[in-house]
Amino acid sequence: MQEPIKVGIVNYLNTKPLLYGLQQLHDAKIIELFLDYPANVANALLQNKIDIGLVPIAIIPELPNAKIIGTHCIASNKNVASVCLFSQVPITQIKNIILDYQSKTSVALVQILCKHYWKIDVQFKAAENNYLEKINNTTAAVIIGDRALENLSNYTYVYDLAEAWQAFTNLPFVFAAWLSNKNLEASFITKFEHANALGLQKITEIAAAQNYNAYNLETYYTQNISYILDAEKQDAINLFLKYHAQI
Repeated sequence: MQEPIKVGIVNYLNTKPLLYGLQQLHDAKIIELFLDYPANVANALLQNKIDIGLVPIAIIPELPNAKIIGTHCIASNKNVASVCLFSQVPITQIKNIILDYQSKTSVALVQILCKHYWKIDVQFKAAENNYLEKINNTTAAVIIGDRALENLSNYTYVYDLAEAWQAFTNLPFVFAAWLSNKNLEASFITKFEHANALGLQKITEIAAAQNYNAYNLETYYTQNISYILDAEKQDAINLFLKYHAQI
């Protein structure tokens, strides 16, 4: 019997529609699922601990023979809600930005936006434990994922990074895509694509199953997140990587 393909995926709310069908492949022992936060899934792929991962696009230059697998991703066509810069002062008054340790793409994105869009000179600092407590005065922080959704009403200024990118480039933003550095069989990719698509037909059911009150998940899944990697999103990836190379 063929060994299952090792698949890494982020364990945030935004991946639940994709996990819906992937769990069926896991149960059938076609894949073996590994769940973690984005930076750890990325590191697992870079270290060949997994075969394919839903990983931050910022790692593409670091991954030898990187291949985007399929047509599903984590992206946004407008405001994403779950990747934001949180501050108690306006953007022009920010002096320090703490970078969420769970992220790779988002911390690169905020640096690009500060330099090219907001045009502010700030100091970037690596996040430590309980770093949200340090958001005060002229110190802001990037928060991603479920914690971002839960903090949307807790700070005076919230700058949605996907929305800022779109204002800057007139393009959507892709946070993560399925990447591999291996040649995967076409038959597997077909099954994998089908599994990714299953949950997108069950959004209302999946949203209700999470029993989450901090944010309307049906809105999140249908309006904030875009799961299809189309040509415009590929253009956005390419542009992001050009800016990323300059950081």
